[in-house]
Amino acid sequence: MREVDVKKIEDAVAKLAIESCCVPNDDLMNALEAGLKKEESPAGQEVLKEIIENDKLAAQEMVPMCQDTGVAVVFLEVGQDVHFVGGSLREAIDRGVARGYTEGYLRKSIVAHPLKRKNTGDNTPAVVHIDIVPGEKVRIKFAPKGGGSENMSTVRMLAPAAGREGVKKFVVDWVSQAGANPCPPIVVGVGLGGTFEMAAILAKKALLRQIGERAKDPDDAKLEQEILEEINKLGIGPQGFGGRVTALDVFIESHPCHIASLPVGVNIQCHSARHKETEI
Repeated sequence: MREVDVKKIEDAVAKLAIESCCVPNDDLMNALEAGLKKEESPAGQEVLKEIIENDKLAAQEMVPMCQDTGVAVVFLEVGQDVHFVGGSLREAIDRGVARGYTEGYLRKSIVAHPLKRKNTGDNTPAVVHIDIVPGEKVRIKFAPKGGGSENMSTVRMLAPAAGREGVKKFVVDWVSQAGANPCPPIVVGVGLGGTFEMAAILAKKALLRQIGERAKDPDDAKLEQEILEEINKLGIGPQGFGGRVTALDVFIESHPCHIASLPVGVNIQCHSARHKETEI
């Protein structure tokens, strides 16, 4: 049994909060550069150039890539041989979020109640998902999720008869309806199977992959590429100004489901595609 002081979790979360909001991942920058070469629309080209310049400046100056620094979404993979000491794990995560958003001068966007709308002042509480895995390591994945892209997300309970083509049509139609609202070029996470709530979590978890990283299941991987191709035929383009580059990638995470169900979740990420991770 390995003991892990929750102070290490707090420190790691604080660091990830700042870096994920200010420093773009290499896979994102490579995808944006590739999109610029592919884009034929003059307006779309200009938008992509500005996004690339913005992201480079954000990293140089350690300022947010976007003013909406989002909900703090934390995925934890906890080894079953880990024992946390020094206090509450959940409280340590929230302390880390509060520190990161305060020390990094990140916008605090969380209200304590959906209807009363009073800001908590430090972007807590975080949304936390925990998986228990073999071993004695703790992997922390931090993904700030902006309101604009999150609002363009959904879950649909399709009939099993809808099949592969039904899933594809649903995802592409939903992206078409979202239009410019999620700030394209977007990354699309698709959760396939499980249950109502699991499809949504799978869709969000899918967004943690590296751009260009295909699903482990070969059929899912093929469907990812087909959906991406169809989305980029929509002509929405960067920031909705028209063009070929509406999405940078599509990720599918699938799970077994009931014989009478075909749950599909769609979670859209904006062009910042923010996420960072570390292991303790």
